[in-house]
Amino acid sequence: MKVMQEAPVEGKTVLMRTDYNVPLSEGQVTDASRIEMSLPTITYLIARDAKVVLLSHLGRPDGKVVEHLRLDPIASQLSELLDQPVKKFPDCIGEEVRHGVAALQSRQVAILENLRFHPEEGANDRSFAAQLAKLGEIFINDAFASLHRSHASLVGISEFLPSYAGLLMQKEIESLARLLKDPERPYIAIIGGKKARSKLSTLHELINKVDAILVGGGVAFTFLRAQGYAVGDSIIDETLLDDTRMLIKKAEEKGVSIFLPLDIAMAQAATAKAETAIYQVDDIPAGWIGLDIGPKTITAFAKEIKAARTIVWTGPMGMFEIPQFSVGTRGIADALAQTSAFSVVGGGETGEALTRLGVADIPSYISTGGGACLSLLRGRSLLALEVLRR
Repeated sequence: MKVMQEAPVEGKTVLMRTDYNVPLSEGQVTDASRIEMSLPTITYLIARDAKVVLLSHLGRPDGKVVEHLRLDPIASQLSELLDQPVKKFPDCIGEEVRHGVAALQSRQVAILENLRFHPEEGANDRSFAAQLAKLGEIFINDAFASLHRSHASLVGISEFLPSYAGLLMQKEIESLARLLKDPERPYIAIIGGKKARSKLSTLHELINKVDAILVGGGVAFTFLRAQGYAVGDSIIDETLLDDTRMLIKKAEEKGVSIFLPLDIAMAQAATAKAETAIYQVDDIPAGWIGLDIGPKTITAFAKEIKAARTIVWTGPMGMFEIPQFSVGTRGIADALAQTSAFSVVGGGETGEALTRLGVADIPSYISTGGGACLSLLRGRSLLALEVLRR
């Protein structure tokens, strides 16, 4: 992989792809961690008199302008963090943008408008990529969280500009490499979140690498149902039950232990005011929804975490947005705090949960990417990474 330290960036106009797909509320950034993690690359470029032009997407505008998905709040947050003005352009291509970028001075930072306002971005359109490339002389990809996307600003642009990995990208790849190449054992995976389908495909690969798997979050109910348990009104994916049984059998054959919840924190509605109760998994009543792992499960999972030497965690243990259902996620974080094992949290929702709970400093590393992290753990070849190796 070509790294930015090899690039002749001094005095050049550098296009830097970031992933500033951050949560907003009333036009304000509510979690700036992704922005903060891009700062070392930006300040490296500023220190070398580069003109820094940032590219990012935000949300899913489906190829059209959506006013509340403009990047103005991102520009304001960057200005504050960098302690210097950040110029925001009204588009990412076009004559006005070209003239504006050409007028930038050394050490100035600017950000283009949301790339996904153009359908050509998601289509990896060659002409669109060429228009972006004309704005700069060197391309730096620091958008690890988008690495699994074959978009114009991630893949196509590299056809037209010398391309390098930014400092965050390098750090992400190096951290995940420790999970893929001779990890210290025992090596366990903690799997949670809502998306059973994506987690199952990851588990089919992880089963060849890990010694044990702890399953929580919404994913656990598909596993429990596949094992014959009633799960009330908890969300399951009926189409995945056979695949889940196959996975459990495959794990048994390989000697990989799969730990499912022993008890569940449940409610009759997914709201903060709903009546809640803890039920054992063999006693779940009809009409109740599972929203977090219970105390016995936290204790059992903590025991496995304590014995581990390498840990990967992707997906929260419950609906952490509601305080009474954040207990399981906090319990796992507290268990990580008690171990010296190397631990990586696969970003996205899990990283957001730990930040919200004030425990984001506990894991060895929190990846900015959920989907990208899972794709690499599955051993997938990612085009946006391959172009940095050419």
